[in-house]
Amino acid sequence: MKSLLTLLLLTISNLFMTFAWYGHLHFKNLSWLSKLGLFGVILVSWGLAFFEYVFQVPANRIGFEENGGPFSLFQLKVIQEVVSLTVFTLCAVYVFKTDKLAWNHLLGFALLVAAVYVIFRKW
Repeated sequence: MKSLLTLLLLTISNLFMTFAWYGHLHFKNLSWLSKLGLFGVILVSWGLAFFEYVFQVPANRIGFEENGGPFSLFQLKVIQEVVSLTVFTLCAVYVFKTDKLAWNHLLGFALLVAAVYVIFRKW
């Protein structure tokens, strides 16, 4: 249960972070956002990043083995990276519609899956 909750919270966290980091590039055509200027966009991004932390911090606290969770610190980091790239890819392809998924992206994801396997394997 803690592992699923950790994954869910990290996914929500990464949705907010993707929009904080890259959303302003896609939604610059919105009239209210385009009038803000750089400093205003930074403040909007910080506001979104706040919600990223609202979900990310509990995810790591719940998931960390020293707090009774199932994951080591290395495992949490690898999970976060895979979730982050997955969320980013889905947003870039289906929400922002700026990029197309290519073979090199799929190969990169396969290598990430291999990294997860190596990190989680008990040697």
